[in-house]
Amino acid sequence: MKFIKQIFVVLALLCVNQVFAEPELGKDYKVLNTVQPTRAGSKIEVLEFFFYGCSHCFKMHPALTAWEKKMAKDVELVYVPTIFNNSWEPMARTYYTLELLGQQKRLHDDLFNAWNVDNIDLSDEAKIVEFVGQRGVDRKKFSDAYNSFAMQSKITRSKQLAQINGIRGTPSLTVDGKYLISGLGPDESIKVLNYLIDKARKERAGKR
Repeated sequence: MKFIKQIFVVLALLCVNQVFAEPELGKDYKVLNTVQPTRAGSKIEVLEFFFYGCSHCFKMHPALTAWEKKMAKDVELVYVPTIFNNSWEPMARTYYTLELLGQQKRLHDDLFNAWNVDNIDLSDEAKIVEFVGQRGVDRKKFSDAYNSFAMQSKITRSKQLAQINGIRGTPSLTVDGKYLISGLGPDESIKVLNYLIDKARKERAGKR
């Protein structure tokens, strides 16, 4: 009986070690080839590269949303709608247009659900305008912003960010312009994200 109890203790310790194992470089995260400038000022910047039609992004969304509500005050989360091909650009324009109109947070969930639950076709401007219009967004203001010169600058910047950060798939997360998380499930991603934020925080403190 004593021997059996000892086995259970050993197994429990092994499980604890697996749960709290430190993320591994090259397995759980990568170091970017070049440190990228951030726009978060004194805060640790986290970028999420995503696409509304990506099923993996849809699965990540609840975990990241819950994490965002509890994230530390010295951290800033920035969403980057990613454009791997021309068919993805309308959704990037939609994200930035809603952001300009102050409606992005309100419709963020709706856009994910439209693609991944309701199978709504949002492949072009006309369909998107109808979708957001039904949800209280001024159609003319939306179209004007969607097609504005300033919007093209945001689209170009989105493509540049994906390229310089070495983004090959969505969802991907970068931390403080140094570290990349990609290819992990939601729970694992959040665990590594917290680890890298703490790592970045310590690195910043060491420079003072």
